[in-house]
Order: sequence, then C-alpha cells, then structure tokens
Amino acid sequence: MSGRRPTVLLQRVEKTYGEGDLAVRALQGIDLRVERGEFVAVMGASGSGKSTLMNLVGCLDVPSAGRYLLDGIDVARLDEVELAFIRNRKIGFVFQSFNLVPRTTALRNVELPLVYARMPKLERHERAGAALEAVGVANRAHHAPSELSGGQQQRVAIARAIVTNPSLILADEPTGNLDTASSAEVMQIFARLNAAGRTIVMITHEAEIAARARRVVHLVDGRVASDDRTTAAVA
Repeated sequence: MSGRRPTVLLQRVEKTYGEGDLAVRALQGIDLRVERGEFVAVMGASGSGKSTLMNLVGCLDVPSAGRYLLDGIDVARLDEVELAFIRNRKIGFVFQSFNLVPRTTALRNVELPLVYARMPKLERHERAGAALEAVGVANRAHHAPSELSGGQQQRVAIARAIVTNPSLILADEPTGNLDTASSAEVMQIFARLNAAGRTIVMITHEAEIAARARRVVHLVDGRVASDDRTTAAVA
C-alpha cells in the first residue's frame, strides 16, 4: 500500500437518518481508502447507500459516526463555510443531469467555480478555455447549453469539474442521460484524466461503465460487499 496520504479515507463511517424506531442506517461501518490517481467506481442497487456515500465523499453531508478525511482534512471538524470552501477547491462534481446554467455560455459555466474562488477575470478565461480544450469542446465555448448535444454538455460539465484542479473528481451517474456513443466518449475522457493523474470516484449502476474504472466497490445494505480491481487496471 502507498505510504502517501490518500485522497479519500473513510474509517468505520456510519450515516443514520431519523431516530428511534424510525431510524434508517444508510451506511454501516464503511471503510474505504482511495489513493491519489485511482479511478474507483461505486455500484449498488437502489437503497444500497451509494447516494449517501456520494454525499459524504462530496462534503454535502457529514458522517453520523466514524471519520472521513479528504486530502488529510477531517471533514467532521469543518463548519459550513469551510465545507463550502473544500467543495469549491478540492472537489470537482459531474452530475447525471449536467447541472449547467442554461442562460449563459459553456465558457461562463466552466468559469463559475473560479468566480466563486475570486480568481481574476483574465486568468478565469484562460483556465476555462484550457479546460474546454482538454475535453474537446473548445469550439463550443460561446454556445449555450441548449445549443449543445447531451455529450457536449457533459464534456462542458467535466471541464467545469477540472478547472479548479481539484484533488478529487466525483461523478454521479455521469453517463445516465447519454446514448451509447456519447457514453463511450465521456468514459474515454475520464480514462485520459485518470491517466494524467486525476483521482476519480464514480457512482454508477451500469456494470459496463463501472468496468472502465480501475477498481469497483459494491455496496449492499450500507456495507462494502466487495472491492475488486478491474481489467482496466492492467489495460
């Protein structure tokens, strides 16, 4: 095992919603370590806890018990302002529904995390343009989302996720709204980003998509049922 600090470290993490007889234990003693540069897919049936896990890893929620360290930072010790800062600087989110702002251009969408980070305008433009170039849609920089295909919109969303150079890319069903060809193109982008050293955790219910990751974690009833390397790890 690597001696370096992992990007993601969950130790006996639990998440419970409600109290008493109505309590729901969504996660039950999760141990998960994701090293820098890994590409991990998390799978599980509805109700398995994968959405809860995504919310915790994405610092959108905190554990009820156990510890979550992101880049060595104990998330449970952070207040709301600090959590928002971590989400902006340390995590790049990619969603199934793209979550692009409809009334502005692809370039402006990619710039948004940099606006929140108070980066100067010229540097924002340069960084956003480079991110769009990296995912192959620089020629669509001045188009609105409605003028882009689903695959192009997801590429813009990936550009937005990487523009802050985050420690972690967190992708939630990133191919869920795409056709087969666009799904393959998006997964090729993730593979290139991972080959360049990006750490990626992807939530998916599609086995063929998960197989493109280097490691697949299966959740069952809020627990890790299996954690296996894939053939992509040696491809």
